[in-house]
Amino acid sequence: MNDTIIKLSRNTNRAPISATSTQSIAFSHYNNISAQLPIDPKTGALAFADISAQAKQCLDNIKAIVESTEHIMDDVIKITVFLKDIADMQAVDAVYRSFFSDYLPTRNVVMVAELPMDNALVQMDALLSNGEGTRPQAPYELVKVAKNTDNAPIDSLSTQTVAFSHYNNVSAQLPIDPTSGQLVAGGIAEQTAQCLTNLKSILNSIDVGIDDIVKINISLTNLVDIAAVDDVYSTFFPDTAIARAVNYLPARTVTMVSGLPMAALVQIEAVVSHGDGTPPQAVEDRHGIVIKTNNTEQAPKHSLSTQTVAFSHYNHLSGQLPINPKTGKLIGGDIKAQTNQCLENIKAIVESIDHKMDDIVKVTIQLKDISDIDTVNDVYTTFFNDELPARTVFGVSAIPMDSLIQVDAVLSNAEGTPPVR
Repeated sequence: MNDTIIKLSRNTNRAPISATSTQSIAFSHYNNISAQLPIDPKTGALAFADISAQAKQCLDNIKAIVESTEHIMDDVIKITVFLKDIADMQAVDAVYRSFFSDYLPTRNVVMVAELPMDNALVQMDALLSNGEGTRPQAPYELVKVAKNTDNAPIDSLSTQTVAFSHYNNVSAQLPIDPTSGQLVAGGIAEQTAQCLTNLKSILNSIDVGIDDIVKINISLTNLVDIAAVDDVYSTFFPDTAIARAVNYLPARTVTMVSGLPMAALVQIEAVVSHGDGTPPQAVEDRHGIVIKTNNTEQAPKHSLSTQTVAFSHYNHLSGQLPINPKTGKLIGGDIKAQTNQCLENIKAIVESIDHKMDDIVKVTIQLKDISDIDTVNDVYTTFFNDELPARTVFGVSAIPMDSLIQVDAVLSNAEGTPPVR
């Protein structure tokens, strides 16, 4: 019998079906859900013009997908909300709270330049716990562990950290002083330090170190600030002697957003390895399951991130720009050429760890011009032979190196990382 864990791809006609993504991709103990626009699945058209109604439609679509997999909304681990206008956040929040009964997932809220559908005001994607695993794993009644600490800002509509199985997702952290509840004084350097301090405080509260982070997502309102952010960032990573010895750095993606809650300049979220697992998984030595990093010369390298970081049954890739790995420079050409280069870089990374593109479970695409999506799709679909991954697409006003596109991915990792039992 083949004991390789399989990827489970599913669509339901109770939510909008796309030709370029799969609604739900489950692998092992997590399920990745494609970004949902406020589309009525019966008509395929935008459901409403009002932000509250649009937010409800997005969440109704997510709920339909979740329930089609025999789960409930309280199994959602994380929600990302993409808004056209950050001022709509209050109206979205009023709708959002009604979809969760027992607890609130981790959350990330950003304002973006464009969404893939004219007149859409909001888009949301989700990560779902999948306790039953995917074949041939035996079903587990795994426990979700949600925690807050007073040493970091507490939000009435999200939980700071939610662990499930061998991963832990942390809500996006704003540069808020947890004592005052206000933005920290100062500029981008001070705000970056506060975001990372908040992250570190949350991790310390659950006895996890900052070097257990496998993926960092940084949202900036001005890409000019990236050099100052990097200066601060480099003082937090690596943190321990063990990590410094191998120069461990998480995978990383930097995104230019049009606005953030509280008019912050920066926001940072993290995905964290959790070697202890959640009950009833046996508690292992904290470093029993190891973080496995890899860089290849066949894709661009970055001094502050690792191309791919594997832990247990998932592998997180850094955001890929259309950079020629031989020259280290942005390639010339139009959106078609740049899309192909981004995906070739991802393919090179994936193949360097003996995987294939069809092992990808989630892709996120940032576009300088959302009208380029049809051209991107023509290139994108040629890189996959099997079911397409779950996907999120949004428009931004700028991308690092003045690129037209940036792509990152989450990869299934059936072999796990040692000491797989």
